[in-house]
Amino acid sequence: MARGVRGSRESRSRARLRGAALPPLALLLVAATAGCGASGDSGGGSGDGTGPEKTRITVGTMPVADTAPLEMAMRKGFFKAEGLTVRTTTLSGGAESVSRLRAGALDISFGNYVSYFLAHANKAIDLRIVADAFQSAPRTHAVLVKKDSPVKSLKDLQDKKIGVNTKRNISALLVKKAGKAEGASFDDDKNFAEIDMPNMETALKAGSVDAVQAVEPFVSAIEKSGTGRVVADLGKPPTAGFPVAGYAATASFAEDNPKTVAAFQRAMARAQKQAANRSTVVDTLPDYTKITAEQAAQLHLGGYPVVLDPARLRRVVALMREFGYLKRGIDVEPLLVRTGP
Repeated sequence: MARGVRGSRESRSRARLRGAALPPLALLLVAATAGCGASGDSGGGSGDGTGPEKTRITVGTMPVADTAPLEMAMRKGFFKAEGLTVRTTTLSGGAESVSRLRAGALDISFGNYVSYFLAHANKAIDLRIVADAFQSAPRTHAVLVKKDSPVKSLKDLQDKKIGVNTKRNISALLVKKAGKAEGASFDDDKNFAEIDMPNMETALKAGSVDAVQAVEPFVSAIEKSGTGRVVADLGKPPTAGFPVAGYAATASFAEDNPKTVAAFQRAMARAQKQAANRSTVVDTLPDYTKITAEQAAQLHLGGYPVVLDPARLRRVVALMREFGYLKRGIDVEPLLVRTGP
């Protein structure tokens, strides 16, 4: 059943989500490459009322290992099997994901949970999480310093500058939590500088920052080039298995397009399941990142959850409250759009 679409149209929204019909089983067996559609194009589904309300959607993404299932779903025709044509737009980070969703430039977007929950709590946008994407594992998220840096721990970085993709998001929060375990504390404004993930190696090499918080494939790339070394593995306790990112839509999009959302969820669940096989992810990464097949084979990969689990996401809210990102808790359950069976 779909949950989480509130407001004056709540009962009508739930009724529409309950009435969403699954596509014929034969459609699930189609294996064709999803095409590209123009942003904002609408479709009438299959014509019999069972297909998606909107057949052409634009999805925000990033060239990181976290989004491998999205690429797989497009290349293997999982979206097409559900009656969807997906066009992707590359984003720089969670903040851009929120702004583009709010502006209607994206229908659904990949983004980190911290940015999503913070934007929702601040009433910058009314969000709904439609699919899980990624959770951390050893060396999927790491703090790196120059190879010849005297820094040996996060404690040594306490008064220095660390490059993060976006301030006050998952990157900074993981660093803060790991630093606290070592007796170090970091200020969001004084200790962090925003650097796009692809430019982190350049910034580290130039010395514009003392360290960077990178994710795969950039962690491995920085190490492989000899530019930097890992000083803190954020995929280990106390932040091991941390829920990192998911796919979100605005509440209004989820309410107005329940069958479209359900179709997206089915295609992504199918891809997330396949991502449990490491080789499928490794084979996909060179298609949308700048890493080679040889480099992809050496990457450290995290987990690709299939089901939205409120208990897992409450862990994100708890950590945000611990470091003052949220003044009060967020009830995660109403924000999740979960269709079934």
